[in-house]
Amino acid sequence: MGSDSQGIDELTEWHRAGRLAAEYPSVRAVLREDDPETLLRHGHLLARLDPAEVLRHHPDQQVADVAVTGHGTLAALVPALTAELARHGLLLRPHLADFDSYVFDLGDPAGPLYAEHRDLVVCLLDPRVVLDELPSPWRVEHAEQILLAKVDLIGRLAAEFDRAGGSALAVGTLPLTREATAQLVAVDDRTRLAAAWHAAGAALLDLARTRPRLTVLDLAPMLAEGVPVTEPRMSAYAKAHLSDQLLAACARDLGHVVRRLTGRVRKCLVLDLDGTLWGGILGDDGPEGIELGTGRRGEAFAAFQRVVKQLGSQGVLLAVVSKNDIEPVRAVLREHTGMQLAEQDFVRVIADWRPKHESIKELAEVLNLGLDAFVFADDSAYECALVARELPEVEVIRLGPDPALHPSALLRDGWFDAAHVTAEDVSRGALYREDLERQDFLASFSGIEDYLRELRTEVRLAPVTPEQIPRVAQLTQRTNQFNLTTVRFQEQDVRTLAADPDHLVLTIRASDRFGDAGLVGLLVYRRDGEVGLIENMLLSCRVFARSIEHSCLAALLRHARATGVQAVHAAFRQTPKNGKVRMFYPTVGFAMVRDDGDVLHFRHGLEQIPDTPKHLTLTAVFPEGVHA
Repeated sequence: MGSDSQGIDELTEWHRAGRLAAEYPSVRAVLREDDPETLLRHGHLLARLDPAEVLRHHPDQQVADVAVTGHGTLAALVPALTAELARHGLLLRPHLADFDSYVFDLGDPAGPLYAEHRDLVVCLLDPRVVLDELPSPWRVEHAEQILLAKVDLIGRLAAEFDRAGGSALAVGTLPLTREATAQLVAVDDRTRLAAAWHAAGAALLDLARTRPRLTVLDLAPMLAEGVPVTEPRMSAYAKAHLSDQLLAACARDLGHVVRRLTGRVRKCLVLDLDGTLWGGILGDDGPEGIELGTGRRGEAFAAFQRVVKQLGSQGVLLAVVSKNDIEPVRAVLREHTGMQLAEQDFVRVIADWRPKHESIKELAEVLNLGLDAFVFADDSAYECALVARELPEVEVIRLGPDPALHPSALLRDGWFDAAHVTAEDVSRGALYREDLERQDFLASFSGIEDYLRELRTEVRLAPVTPEQIPRVAQLTQRTNQFNLTTVRFQEQDVRTLAADPDHLVLTIRASDRFGDAGLVGLLVYRRDGEVGLIENMLLSCRVFARSIEHSCLAALLRHARATGVQAVHAAFRQTPKNGKVRMFYPTVGFAMVRDDGDVLHFRHGLEQIPDTPKHLTLTAVFPEGVHA
């Protein structure tokens, strides 16, 4: 693909033929196998594209608006970020601020960074922002004072940006260079400078805890992998104080930040077994012969399992798709002393002899997830290539033959990054296993009505509470199928809406005979005189097909009527993923009043509102009281 001459020639050919914009949807497949050098080279080609030209060919192409500001020259970030976003199926519309304009850019609400809503504003600073302000000669206390002042300045700029609302902000930490420490001949002075510099980095990282729209990129892990901070000649002559390699590493992390902000969230990690979670071939070597837990390679496989288990403990769904017989696989999962993962850590274990892409498609259907929610990891080049070809929406990770390198291959990209880990995240695996039990329960009934009655679903619709705000914001970012507007909220957005007396931000919780499904949905309602407006409604795919959405919306309509509203209006904005709920509003009695293509407008006159179905118990709590 992209890493060989054929892939490079393919992109070059499209560019030379003037077809790169027309072929943009195919770019992701070309980039997925690129090594870092080839990816950056492709990024320079893609950065020449006019986003407007791509959109003329592909009006539905999702665009990411990203502005870049900072202290030094940051032009090299644009092609790197262009390639990273293209790798995620996104089209970058960049805005590169003037040289060393970050204070003006972030401090002026009337400036270009605030002029329109952007998905992300990036501010990258470099060591020169401190070193250039040192007197000549200088002492450690001078650097300490400047570092404190810079942290205070960035904090105030982030606060101003946060007050303005809208975009998310990403700020990088300040890397410490040997050029700075080596100028001090006393070892204790070097230690003191390093302590002050790292304290400043910790203070920057801590800002993100109180600024929901702020992401702080920690550059230290990138530097620990051998990425140079700077290239001295480029720094001196072009004022490019961060190396191209470091900017490319930042672009990789920023690509995942943008992916998360635009709702492109990966939720499920699908793993092979032989050569992936243990060494050897179970069918040939037997449980006693596989490499796991003992010996150098066995210990490495066990270490990789612990990494996978760590991801699973934070809400990543784990599944197995393996070409094996199921009973020996279950025996290893349950009984092998070297296993770090247990059978109950997986939402589904599929071990048979079908092509793996067919098993992944089945898994997507069973879990009610889109294929773009999956990441597949396997040591087989053949299996990886087959899944990539047959299921291009699935992200594929090729694990090499050495298990010691499995963790870095899996973690190199932040496929499962989230702003926060909520209580629902921690219990997500159990919740999905309960859903599979419900499906088995359904299979025991001859009709859906009997199943729903025996399921004994209970739903609570109530105003959002402060502790629910992180989960509500996350739900807007992760939910794509039943999301009637796909407006993404940050935590501060939810707080602002909840504090507005004209708004109702209502959460939906559900439980049944199998357990508590947690916070699974959201309704955002605003009153404007005698008219009510539903600004958004969304529901987790885990609780589809139980009439929860109909019952909650009907309860809101009854509340609107009881408080003097004459009609309720709503809109549906179509995306590539929510088409199945395009006509949801009419099922609750809304009439379509206008069709603008991708946006449908509806009205409910509140004359006839559906009753809550008998199979479901609904408690609806509004500011005026409780209505069952």
